[in-house]
Amino acid sequence: MTTGAALADLAALLADRTRAQFCLALLDGRAWTAGELAALAGVAPSTASEHLGRLVAGGLLVERRQGRHRYVQLAAPEVAQLLEDLGAHAAPRGAEPVGLRAVATTAALAWGRTCYDHLAGRLGVAITSALGERGLLDLTGGFALTTDGMAWFRAELGFVPVPSRRPVARACLDWTERRSHLAGQAGAHLRSRMQHNGWIAGRGDGRAVRLTPSGTRALSDLLGVTLPTAATPT
Repeated sequence: MTTGAALADLAALLADRTRAQFCLALLDGRAWTAGELAALAGVAPSTASEHLGRLVAGGLLVERRQGRHRYVQLAAPEVAQLLEDLGAHAAPRGAEPVGLRAVATTAALAWGRTCYDHLAGRLGVAITSALGERGLLDLTGGFALTTDGMAWFRAELGFVPVPSRRPVARACLDWTERRSHLAGQAGAHLRSRMQHNGWIAGRGDGRAVRLTPSGTRALSDLLGVTLPTAATPT
């Protein structure tokens, strides 16, 4: 059973803005160097190293060393779920982004992004809704692939679930759309296949993704989803 002290310790890990910024950056699913994270947060390498040590010791991150470089990444999909859920419940603070670049970045993330290893944002929610409307995903009694859904994922995407503690399908509350998108093994495989097939492409080094023309056609043919290929800042 989780104790109050253990919960307080976990909350303390994310109560620092620099550590929280590190964790949000790592939601892209990649391994980052300590130097890259230090530059992102605008802190000294020694400060970044201290924060990363606390996150690793607290079980939120894992690290590996390759030559002189120290790489860190989220410890497990469950950590990504925790961060995304907290982001969904966090109240917006501060002013709206100012400047074309900041507005464009915010719009791109809201339109489509990776949430660790699956798709989030308007793109992820639209795909999830289409799966539900076609009876492929049960959205009423908890997220679960239906019999037709399992057959569809296998036939169209080559998905075969593996024995794992990770569920086949899981709801992940989207912090920008305030609705759930598909996570779990099926969500991860969907993102992987879309990337492998060239249906989505990254936007720089961040988490934002866009649909390619072939992706637009594929989503329309497979699920009847019609979306622009990328976000338009407003």
